[in-house]
Amino acid sequence: MRRPRVGHIEFLNCLPIYWGLARSGALLDVELHRAPPDQLNHALVQGHLDIGPISLVEYLRHSEELLLLPDLGVTADGPVLSVNLSSKVPLAESGPNPTVALGSTSRTSVLLAKLLLEQRYGLAPVYHEAAPDIDTMIASADMAVLIGDEALKVHFGRGEDLNLSVLDLGAAWREWTALPMVFAVWAVRRDYAAANPGLVKGVLEAFLSSVELSRRELEQVAAHASRWEPFEAVNLVDYFHKLWIGLGERHLSGLREFAAQANRYFDVPPVAEGGPEFFAPT
Repeated sequence: MRRPRVGHIEFLNCLPIYWGLARSGALLDVELHRAPPDQLNHALVQGHLDIGPISLVEYLRHSEELLLLPDLGVTADGPVLSVNLSSKVPLAESGPNPTVALGSTSRTSVLLAKLLLEQRYGLAPVYHEAAPDIDTMIASADMAVLIGDEALKVHFGRGEDLNLSVLDLGAAWREWTALPMVFAVWAVRRDYAAANPGLVKGVLEAFLSSVELSRRELEQVAAHASRWEPFEAVNLVDYFHKLWIGLGERHLSGLREFAAQANRYFDVPPVAEGGPEFFAPT
């Protein structure tokens, strides 16, 4: 029997979920595929992966094919640090039709930015896609939406270097709705779960154990990451505290609210009645 094909986002935000896997040897039990979020979204939907992270928007579009894994999501109940909108002037001073460069690596964060700009702040922006690099993005637009490690660089100094106003989109969502934001979830293909429930249960248990270990060893996780990323360990500890790997009832309320807003204003299906559906280990 082949090993489960499992996706791994190439961003710091997912390091806590894989920290313990490497420590325990559980990575030997899976076929790990590292890629940017948009590639992993496509691979899971197309059946090239069995289990993996998927952006919330893509999960909503393909929920009939997927089951969520319990207690696993990339979430923030306030500032997230790694999802932001950078602008040449504060939003309050912006004209009604700013140009906005969209980093093309996260459909959920892009949609969140559009919801906030259009529905909360009442703007009518003109959007275009761009490679996720703040220097080139802000050279071609009034504002730029970035996620992941590039957004962290903006938060931890690059935004100040460029004299930019930086809005944390996790904090903006929390202020608007009083709910957490769910950026991504972990899911398993329904057909794979039906055929291999024991393997899926094993992967889920390994993930949850890894997250718990990372929470206990957060300073070690941050120190390890700081050796190969351009961030100080103390800043990464702050980041990992704000970015929560989990999916409790409060997060699910935020998920449903985002889905309802996205359905109201954009072409995104709502959460099915009684949903979302989870893989149920036996």
